[in-house]
Amino acid sequence: MKITVLGSGTSQGVPVIGCNCSVCRSLDFRDKRLRVSLHISVDDQSFIIDSGPDFRQQVLRERIRHVDALIFTHEHKDHTAGMDDIRSFNFLQKQDIPIYGRASVLNQIKQEFSYIFSENAYPGVPRVTPMVIENKPFKIQRVEVIPIEALHYKLPVFGFRIKDFTYLTDIKTIGPKEIAKAKGSKVLVLDALQKEDHISHLTLSEALELATEIGAEKTYFTHISHKMGLHESVEKELPDNISLAYDGLQIDL
Repeated sequence: MKITVLGSGTSQGVPVIGCNCSVCRSLDFRDKRLRVSLHISVDDQSFIIDSGPDFRQQVLRERIRHVDALIFTHEHKDHTAGMDDIRSFNFLQKQDIPIYGRASVLNQIKQEFSYIFSENAYPGVPRVTPMVIENKPFKIQRVEVIPIEALHYKLPVFGFRIKDFTYLTDIKTIGPKEIAKAKGSKVLVLDALQKEDHISHLTLSEALELATEIGAEKTYFTHISHKMGLHESVEKELPDNISLAYDGLQIDL
């Protein structure tokens, strides 16, 4: 099993023209964060979790040549806006690609990408098969995926566990039963936006507390904003088994 962090940032963490903050001026590649997304290669299957505005750039950078499924955590644009670029994989694979999400997420996608789902779809538009998921395990081919429900302020979102790996982004609160689903994971990738309090994301201290409760062998923080600070500086503040994720990070399990 191989996990690649396609993006570890947020819309508040993407370099901005004219910004003079220390992160934008940094020459450390780990401070150049695109919007959060993840690639998982497991049992000869290739999954992508979330396709934000940087989706095309991310899959080109990582030379991803095949996608068996696209899985959505929730419907916000920084997680869905790049879905149109799935058409390149349609062209290469000559087949529709299933997209997985809760009903509200798929309904939002159908509204925003209505041309894809039109009865008289224009030739060359993305070809996808919507697959509704609920808060119970489901399978993609032979691979079991366990949804983990949390709240992004008041919006329900899904994290996912696949084998010994758990991914939880864009969360603020999560119940004990859902936390229990993540326990025993060897690797955890977890939301940690910034050090200051935030209405819909875990802060660094909150993420450290949750990571300790879940108890994964190794935890990486993602969805990092500029307010978190420089990668090199923050890394020095973290326990040995916890690190900041960065774009292009590869994890083997």
